Amino acid sequence: MIQAIVKKGKVFKQEVLAPNVTENSLLIKVINSCISPGTEISGVQTSGKSIMQKAIAQPEKITKFIDWLHNDGIDITLKKFRSETEIGSPTGYSISGIVLNVGKGCENFSVGDRVVAAGNFANHAEIVNVQKNLVVKIPHSLDFYSSSTATIGAIALQGIRRANLNLGEFAVVYGTGLIGLLTIQMLIHAGIRVAAIDLDQSRLELAKQFGAEIICCPENENSIDIVKNWSDGFGADAVIFTAATQSNEPLSNSFKMAKKKGKVVLVGVSGMLIQRSDIYQKEIDFLISSSYGPGRYDKIYEDKGNDYPYEYVRWTENRNIREYLRLLDTNAVSIKDLPIKRIKIDELEQAFSLFESGKSKPLGVILEYNNSNAVVHQTKQTIITNPKNKKGIINIGFIGVGSFAKNIHLPNISKLESKFKIAAIMSQSSYKAKGFSEIYGANYITNNYDEILNDKNIDLVFICTQHINHGELVLKALRQKKNVFVEKPLTINENELTEIEKFYQKNQNPLLMVGYNRRFSVYAHEIKKHVEKRINPLIINYRMNAGLLPKDHWIFDQGGRIIGEACHIFDLFNFLIASDILTVNIEEINPKTSNYINGDNKLITLKYADGSIATLAYFSTGSNKLSKEYMEVHFDGKSIIMDNYQSLTGFGLKINNINSKQSDKGHYEELLALFDSLNGYKKNWPIPLNDLLQTSKISFLASGK
Repeated sequence: MIQAIVKKGKVFKQEVLAPNVTENSLLIKVINSCISPGTEISGVQTSGKSIMQKAIAQPEKITKFIDWLHNDGIDITLKKFRSETEIGSPTGYSISGIVLNVGKGCENFSVGDRVVAAGNFANHAEIVNVQKNLVVKIPHSLDFYSSSTATIGAIALQGIRRANLNLGEFAVVYGTGLIGLLTIQMLIHAGIRVAAIDLDQSRLELAKQFGAEIICCPENENSIDIVKNWSDGFGADAVIFTAATQSNEPLSNSFKMAKKKGKVVLVGVSGMLIQRSDIYQKEIDFLISSSYGPGRYDKIYEDKGNDYPYEYVRWTENRNIREYLRLLDTNAVSIKDLPIKRIKIDELEQAFSLFESGKSKPLGVILEYNNSNAVVHQTKQTIITNPKNKKGIINIGFIGVGSFAKNIHLPNISKLESKFKIAAIMSQSSYKAKGFSEIYGANYITNNYDEILNDKNIDLVFICTQHINHGELVLKALRQKKNVFVEKPLTINENELTEIEKFYQKNQNPLLMVGYNRRFSVYAHEIKKHVEKRINPLIINYRMNAGLLPKDHWIFDQGGRIIGEACHIFDLFNFLIASDILTVNIEEINPKTSNYINGDNKLITLKYADGSIATLAYFSTGSNKLSKEYMEVHFDGKSIIMDNYQSLTGFGLKINNINSKQSDKGHYEELLALFDSLNGYKKNWPIPLNDLLQTSKISFLASGK
């Protein structure tokens, strides 16, 4: 299917795979999509900034680039750089179309429903998968063309709600672009007296046709005096700012137009150098209207599909969209008289170029898609024809291309090109899969896991998805006799762990490895050389200064941080002590405020069969100026201190005092160990099965769930 991808200051028409329907979401065949002349064009321009411009804005990125060059060499650095600049991102957030498939939890929708959709996944693409709270059914008599502006209309409507105007009050709409003209129509319909201000005379004439009492071009007239005179000398009750400018003057003028104790609502974009004298003496209320209404950017509302109670939140983003569609349906608002261009999806790139400076810019553009049945079940796309698989190289089916895969695993695998080959990449964001496949030379991309499992050329399934589906994906691969590397944790589900254990009671193969990389670091191996010669048990104290995460972070719904991160340290304990676990004891803090949670702040003590004791202090309450990880190991009158995988110091023994500029946690070394086991150079697994199972069991106990 076709999807619009933004990169290097332009929009490209890219062939990608159709998404799959997911829980609480709907698969939609797009009929029309509306290009936002403000937000989207700004995003396109930002993507086109030069390296020097980006460096000036974010100098830390230059430091990161230099670190890459020092640690990885020029070839891997260039690949990392390409992954930052060449993959691009989707664009668009307002579409209309037909429901193709209904995800679990979307019982109020049916295949064939005519709908509009909003948000980050309502992109310019032939098929989209959008969360249910961002989807609204289209009234029977309303067309797809007008409906595709639903998100833009909801933005205008939310700006009006923030202004909280009453019948007969004065409102200034500063900026008569698409959002501004829709705002004017809604205000007139609500009985509000309207003045319109813009530099474009043709748009001001449209505002007058829609009912604006006065129109004003600030280049030619004193708009502040005109508004004051129009409003009986008091000033406007509210100014709704819908313009897009980097200048500070229009916003300053907006404050001056407002009455004493009036409001200015920022819907558009403005320079933000605000003079105290503009707002202080009149006690102006400066309000921000964030997108399309309550629920926007709330993961619980958007991703999980949990609605706000109607009685307490009357106008959510979904209800705003629904109301805008009603206004269109009853002709209270119309886009038919607006100079909006209709352009076929095949001319996508030309559509965006219409907004470039120096040309006659349209008020808006609505893309029209092919109405024939789109290809929904496409799963595989060849990137390299007739690939040659070299003997002795492990062919990888790579699952999930999030930030950790992008920054750690894919570059490290590329360093080991004589040992590993990325044969296939699977992702629900197929534009990412395609971009990474071009950088790392994958044979094909897919959005179907079975495609990889059934590929006889795939030697290793490499899983880097979010935690919630690790266990399921591991079990499916094992049952298909595929070797598996899964980024930690092995699973967040105890039943799945039991199933994995049962599988290996009957089978010795295939190989299973979890990304517990710390045991493979040079620091852990140096410590291991000394502690395995000990006479008495170990005492280990470990600190993980984990840092505070927002409460809506996905990890809290996918097993939590003890199962998802502290498991690394439990595996390291297992590696160093090499004994069976006897007991797991936990103590938690009881926070007095809701900023911290007890599950993130624990002291966990492990007692092993050989008498060793290991404690992990895992907390989010620490200072971010303190190093994240620190370990003390004590035995037989000797001590070893490891600080953040950057330094190692021994006391009472002669030790290799290792030092690293950056934390060296063994991600590269774990791949070397994996290769040696898969190719038979080493008979044993990189991590023994008993350790894998024991680490998960400790994690479940330590999480307290």
